[in-house]
Amino acid sequence: MTKVSIVTISFNQAEFLERTILSVLEQDYGNIEYIVVDPGSTDGSREIIERYRSRISKIILRPDCGAADGLNHGFAEATGDIFGFVNSDDLLLPGAISSAVHFLEKRPNVHVVSGHGYLIGPDDRFLRRLYSDRMSVSRYIYWSVILIQPSTFFRRVIFERVTGFNVENRAIWDAELFLDMALAGGKFALANEFWSAYRLHMQSITGSKSLAKTMYKTQADIFLRVKGRQPRKYDKLVSYTYRFYRYISNPIDTLERIRRGPVFGRRLDH
Repeated sequence: MTKVSIVTISFNQAEFLERTILSVLEQDYGNIEYIVVDPGSTDGSREIIERYRSRISKIILRPDCGAADGLNHGFAEATGDIFGFVNSDDLLLPGAISSAVHFLEKRPNVHVVSGHGYLIGPDDRFLRRLYSDRMSVSRYIYWSVILIQPSTFFRRVIFERVTGFNVENRAIWDAELFLDMALAGGKFALANEFWSAYRLHMQSITGSKSLAKTMYKTQADIFLRVKGRQPRKYDKLVSYTYRFYRYISNPIDTLERIRRGPVFGRRLDH
């Protein structure tokens, strides 16, 4: 049976952590290596991790330089053939890993598969559906590709072609990893299934307006790396064109946005 390694990075999110851990431990797949990384939580998270120590494959309790660095620590210990990662405030849906493994085993030429997900609030309340896009480097650098991170699984071989997560990236380290995989020749696919729940809460970086400035700078840095130049005025028009194309090429996600609101900058009741 194909071995799957799942990494969770944890830092002071005790309110949600147990739900995350159980969403992995209660998967119906029989060969999961679960790795939990915590650089120094002080809110009771480590006590929760200890509660499940006998069921967690590896626990890494050492300082790191942020989420990307913590993920690198986790995957450095991973021994599986298929990788995935779930943040300590998100959830895997029942059957997600079995479904992802089945998809990849049927398509040996695919390196990365993304499913869809649900956006949920702090109390697990459903907010909206989230639909992954088809990966394209050109569309990505113009802000026109979204892959639902906890619903994305990838083969060890493609992860080993890149240099891991960029520890300097404080905003979209997951998206940059997927871009690096595409640049390294990775083949991407979409699965029309829902594999995760992505949680939005008052402390989550997705819901933080202060993240916007960091994201714009990070995206400009990535644009420079890929294109070899800074964005120019006409690139804004190109970006609008690509975004419009995304709206019409992923109409079900566009409809969800219209009906139930956006993700970034969304207001929460609590």
